[in-house]
Amino acid sequence: HPDKNKDPGAEDKFIQISKAYEILSNEEKRANFDRYGDAGESQGFSQHQHRQFHHFHEGFYFDESFFHFPFNSERRDTSDEKYLLHFSHYVNEIVPDSFKKPYLIKITSDWCFSCIHIEPVWKEVAQELEVLGVGIGVVHAGYERRLAHHLGAHSTPSLLGLINGKITFFHNAVVRENLWQFVENLLPGNLVEKITDKNYIRFLSNWKKENKPHVLLFDHMPVVPLLYKLTAFAYRDYLSFGYVYVGLRGTEELSSQYNINVYTPTMMIFKENIDKPADVVQAREMKKQLIDDFLSQNKFLMVARLTNQKLFQELCPVKKSHRQRKHCVVLLTGEGDKFAEAYEAFLTFAVANTKDTLKFVHIYNDRQPEFADTLLMDDEKYRGKSAVVILERRNTAGKVAYKTLEEAWQGSKEDNFILLDLLDQLRTDPGLLSSETVLADLNDELAPMFLIRWLYSTLDYISDCWDSVFHSNWREMMPLLSLLFSALFILFGTVIVQAFSDSSDTRDSPPSEKEETAAKTEKNNMSFSKESNSRIPKKGFVEVTELTGINYTSNLVRLRPGHMNVVLILSNSTKTALLQKFALEVYTFTG
Repeated sequence: HPDKNKDPGAEDKFIQISKAYEILSNEEKRANFDRYGDAGESQGFSQHQHRQFHHFHEGFYFDESFFHFPFNSERRDTSDEKYLLHFSHYVNEIVPDSFKKPYLIKITSDWCFSCIHIEPVWKEVAQELEVLGVGIGVVHAGYERRLAHHLGAHSTPSLLGLINGKITFFHNAVVRENLWQFVENLLPGNLVEKITDKNYIRFLSNWKKENKPHVLLFDHMPVVPLLYKLTAFAYRDYLSFGYVYVGLRGTEELSSQYNINVYTPTMMIFKENIDKPADVVQAREMKKQLIDDFLSQNKFLMVARLTNQKLFQELCPVKKSHRQRKHCVVLLTGEGDKFAEAYEAFLTFAVANTKDTLKFVHIYNDRQPEFADTLLMDDEKYRGKSAVVILERRNTAGKVAYKTLEEAWQGSKEDNFILLDLLDQLRTDPGLLSSETVLADLNDELAPMFLIRWLYSTLDYISDCWDSVFHSNWREMMPLLSLLFSALFILFGTVIVQAFSDSSDTRDSPPSEKEETAAKTEKNNMSFSKESNSRIPKKGFVEVTELTGINYTSNLVRLRPGHMNVVLILSNSTKTALLQKFALEVYTFTG
């Protein structure tokens, strides 16, 4: 204020602040300012005057002014523009992609001082996490209200994480460490197993059960790097990951066996042979691109087992042209020691004859009986033995061209020569695959049981409800709370009204009538027991209440749901006889 501040520029600054407050407090002026750069009062000004106002406008830019607020939309920070999300883009691309990598999303808007406050931290963290493979998104609540509402963001700024299509809000202070920890907590906790001398053999030997290559990262960091966890999440369907902290006591044997340089991060891929890695990469600084290139070339075992249709389609793709022909050599075999020798011979052949146009796979006949029966046509000579089929997928509907080796596969030298000769002929004569058939989709052998899937779904639902109760915006919870309290009120009110109604009926019945009714009932029961022979027990009786003006409302008008009353209209002369007959007929329905 110029009266309290003797600075020469205080008066001008005070005028600027007053004008800015006037624009902010008036919706029409604020809208004009957003669209045209003025509040609508300078339309009749000269060009010189408009320039002066424009200079005043620019004086309030974030980095130059007293308020540090970006009033001029032309001079806003453009770093968020490449991350802007729209509703259709979010639904069609971001959500499906969240099953491969987590997303960190910021909800922002204009005229948001808190958004400006967190901007430096957000910019730094977004750049760091994007390099590691985290998806970054920005939603402008003013222009994308539908998307902001879909995400459940009712205030700005809001930060949230998206993984596997599930949204989780960030509720802590916006600092670098908290944001990094938030992203790390989004990831499942069992992605990377800690490996030592005690468990590395068990870990690497699981390739057969899991049908996956196993990856080991050797590093001198005590905590698993976030980059490695993100990589494990992206490739979790294809690879299993372990981490070896080389500075930890108990990893010397492991490091010595594989000749590890403890000062350089090393990544190894193990397939069917756990004594020797199938591939190795070393680098002083592991970059995401380097890791992706390394893993994408080693996603499958040398002779992978076909356990589901998706894996079959990836390993044996449909040919797109004559130049892109890819053939699959399939070993149809069984489980157990009986078939081990045939499998080992096939694996040795596959390692020696690996080519880009050939994929070697195997399948268990008893787990995929329909697949095996279609190709072998239930031939007796293959029963209880292994067989080799060369096939080529012709279309996505399951049509294949194939040729089966005439004799069962035993892994002998003769079998190897026959198979090698067929593969050589196939390069020059595609017509060698003379048989055609249509294969049904493979069973998913590794799919969890229904009960386990239901249990996981229930746990996720409970977790979501717990998070909603303690962290969701109360505006979101109001409809649910309103419904809950309404149901409780109706239930409580019904119970109270019914209780008062029953007590009123009891008080309304006069004692004289009760005694008279009891006497009549006793008399009727005595005569009833004499006449009813064996149909009714001697102590049985039917309660009949006399309908009067006092209990008319409670017995007929306020009849309970599901209850039925039968009214007998009698005269004094017939009452006794008819009541006895009535009791005899309805007794079996009242017990």
